[in-house]
Amino acid sequence: MHTPPSDDLATLDTADSAPRPAEPGGPRRAASPWRGRVMAAGLILAALNLRPAVTSLGPLLEEVRADLGMSGTVAGVLTSVPAACFALFGFTAPRLARRWGPVAIVCAGLAAIAAGLLLRPLAGGTVAFLAASALALAGIAVSNVLMPVIVKRWFPDRVGSMTGLYSMGLSLGTAASAAVTVPMTDALGGSWRTGLGAWALLAAVALVAWLFLARDRTSGARADGAEANRTEAAGTGTAGTGTAGTDAGRTGADASATEESAAAAEADAPADGPAIRITRSPLAWAMAVFFGFQATAAYISMGWMPQIFRDAGVSASTSGLLLAVMMAMGVPLAFVLPRIAARLRHQGVLVVILGVFGLTGYAGLWLAPAGGAWAWALLLGIANCAFPLALTMIGMRTRTHAGVVRLSAFAQSVGYLLSIPGPLLVGVLYQHSGGWGQPIALMAGFMVPQIIAGVLAGRDRTLEDEH
Repeated sequence: MHTPPSDDLATLDTADSAPRPAEPGGPRRAASPWRGRVMAAGLILAALNLRPAVTSLGPLLEEVRADLGMSGTVAGVLTSVPAACFALFGFTAPRLARRWGPVAIVCAGLAAIAAGLLLRPLAGGTVAFLAASALALAGIAVSNVLMPVIVKRWFPDRVGSMTGLYSMGLSLGTAASAAVTVPMTDALGGSWRTGLGAWALLAAVALVAWLFLARDRTSGARADGAEANRTEAAGTGTAGTGTAGTDAGRTGADASATEESAAAAEADAPADGPAIRITRSPLAWAMAVFFGFQATAAYISMGWMPQIFRDAGVSASTSGLLLAVMMAMGVPLAFVLPRIAARLRHQGVLVVILGVFGLTGYAGLWLAPAGGAWAWALLLGIANCAFPLALTMIGMRTRTHAGVVRLSAFAQSVGYLLSIPGPLLVGVLYQHSGGWGQPIALMAGFMVPQIIAGVLAGRDRTLEDEH
């Protein structure tokens, strides 16, 4: 797969929104030229909201634990909640999308994120805090699964570059929440409740934008459907042109709008091949394991890395900035890495390179956590860019929309399920060992199966080839 060199945010157009030449039987009406830009902006806004619920907590975890009376083990459970919710609710995303359409489910997901972030500061105990967090994380989970589907359907010829754009927004939201939460909390009075609750505003802004996008797509479907009917009526006066007139009246905007309901049938019974038995696919399992271990590393970093630096003598605000540096590495690399991956037949070499960066970062963190803190944050930030690589590979390892729906749901849901024990084990080891030597060794050990699974998943084949 090759990405067009002119692919640029300022000139984005989807395949559906490009002007179409006239055909016999009636003219095609070109979709609005700004549709591609609106879709791209919607992707970025959604991506910005898919990590602050997690990364805003890390820099304030010590204050939250003290206020709510959490032990290290309970805090480990808290840092495992994101992976658990992503696994549980990610499985429901395809079914919900079949019933309501991907755009509607993303809107509902953003509403859940906003509500959960707004309710979390009101919690008076650990259970209520976990419940509000789970609500926000449920919204993140369904959006996580459906974003690769939406990217492939809206931008079928630009999967690599648009995945990079989405991943860049994801990394930007992750880094911003890590860096800004502590200063924002101080500016708003010093309470962790205010600092965490402020992120609900960003989710509300994204929700408004997606509601507009969903309404625009629905209106486009109705308008183009009426045009198709008029074209069909006009074509009935000429023998043999009725069907051609109907087809000519269906514009790119119509196809784009109706694709939301079409995803359902494609996911269950693809028209271009036998049913995909995802649980029997070696590729799907390799992708799930790779996704699971990169998610393990990411959520250990987001949940525990600020505490590692704070225990080494680094201040709370600087620890938040170090986490932000880790996450910020994904901003440029999340845009570049998918484009490179899209040009390679085998993405295993990229998996190995990222793994080496991760192992080096963990070694430095074990030897001198404070002395080389900025270097270790930089190296581990590069290693965490396995996430946009995994998303790109999901799109490249399938040929059909049905395939990407199922592979995305399976890889992310099973992957997040596999990642649940990681943050919890780190919390248990931290509490019982009284230091970070054993937890850091565990983190480095997780990199080995991640590299092996990633190399296997990166081979040049597709899910449909196995059936």
